[in-house]
Amino acid sequence: MLVGLVAFLPALAFAVTPSEPIQPIKVAKPANPKLVSLGQKLYFDPRLSKSGFISCNSCHNLSMGGTDNLRTSIGHNWTKGPINSPTVLNSSLNVAQFWDGRAADLKEQAGGPIANPGEMAFTHKLAVDMLKSIPGYVTEFKNTFNSDKITIEEVTLAIAAFEETLVTPNSRFDKWLRGDKKAINKQELAGYHLFKNSGCVACHNGPAVGGNSFQKMGVVEPYKDDSAAQGRSAVTGKDSDRFNFKVPTLRNVELTYPYFHDGGAATLTEAVDIMGRLQLGKKFSQEENASIVAFLKTLTGEQPSFKLPQLPPSSDKTPRPEPFAK
Repeated sequence: MLVGLVAFLPALAFAVTPSEPIQPIKVAKPANPKLVSLGQKLYFDPRLSKSGFISCNSCHNLSMGGTDNLRTSIGHNWTKGPINSPTVLNSSLNVAQFWDGRAADLKEQAGGPIANPGEMAFTHKLAVDMLKSIPGYVTEFKNTFNSDKITIEEVTLAIAAFEETLVTPNSRFDKWLRGDKKAINKQELAGYHLFKNSGCVACHNGPAVGGNSFQKMGVVEPYKDDSAAQGRSAVTGKDSDRFNFKVPTLRNVELTYPYFHDGGAATLTEAVDIMGRLQLGKKFSQEENASIVAFLKTLTGEQPSFKLPQLPPSSDKTPRPEPFAK
């Protein structure tokens, strides 16, 4: 099948039309650079955690595709999380945040880990009190919001503004979508057409190649999941939503292993095989699988580039963090 497809690739390498199910990522254009700068500091600041060791970047590491490359994340007191950490890259394109969609947007999501006892284990009040004790933050919040007030609302608004800039444009596939026929090779193009013709684009579409719907994990065959995750039903209370999870973005997917909500697939090859069988009822040949994986790797875009922020120094009034339990 694949040999025949490759033979006709010259005919398939047509100019891109608006009918393509995937669209290029757009470059971020922040409306408020001051807000973004403050959010970047907060994103990297471990003092927003009870221990003083965990920051947003701990589980959504920007040098690792916006994830931590663990099956499930490690939180306060070495607590093992119940679910795989999704990438923060291009997360502004998601229909909602978290695998079960319990946060409507990035602002709502940003407050969750701070107060989660298994993650950063702080409280919103203590986090705000900590920020108020640091003169540098007091000044920056005032300059950003034109107010002396610091609440969790301003904190999460700033973090969300920074996260909105974490897009990854100009992947090789984006260049192909814009008309550069040499941006991807024959195997990658064959993989894209297999990806489309097999039905993968029913869920993985749009600029983020996913992230815009909730779907059942295990349509044709049940997914063997030993985690406690119940999916969307944990939010809606509907049994019909059990094992419905937000479709993950496939942007930068070669960097965001392991895969699925439970981190159950260690490699892209394994993930493609599982998704083909469980979601589509299709067993990809080794050659077909390799071509789809090759296509997926063309979705890696330009990673966020910036210097690590210089965090405002603590003052004598800044609460001391609680050390990890031994």
